[in-house]
Amino acid sequence: MRRLTFVMLFGLMALGQAPAGMAQGTGVSFGILQTDTSQPVDITSDSMRVNQEDGSALLTGSVLIIQGDMRLSADNVLVIRRAEGNGIKRLEARGNVVLVSGEDAAEAREADYTIESGTVVMRGDVLLTQAGNTLGAETMTVDLTTGNATLSGRVRTTLGGGSNN
Repeated sequence: MRRLTFVMLFGLMALGQAPAGMAQGTGVSFGILQTDTSQPVDITSDSMRVNQEDGSALLTGSVLIIQGDMRLSADNVLVIRRAEGNGIKRLEARGNVVLVSGEDAAEAREADYTIESGTVVMRGDVLLTQAGNTLGAETMTVDLTTGNATLSGRVRTTLGGGSNN
């Protein structure tokens, strides 16, 4: 927790010194454990439509994707298969997206998860909650193999009160 607080405070100090026209961003950790992106991906939804030409599948209604300790939920998810037809290349989640890893949770309007690189890019009113602290931004990029996250686009934060911060 102290590491997270230090990273957040350092990021806030750096933002305070940035020129007004400069893009703003900060780095934080995401998730208690790193996610093994080679683990199987379990997907459930209310319905699924498969495109036979390219092998993609559109999942709709209460979509839940689980990989190891990570959970991703959304209204709709487009599953794009690898060109070789062997496994999933990318997941494109749209509408009420929630990404949970350990006790950390992030919400956004949309997210793209590239399985091979282990990268999740969340966009649109991103809200990250960690141990009573919140961070907001327009975009958050999470590297699931390292647990590092970068927020950009008018980053804002609320630090919880108490002696543990």
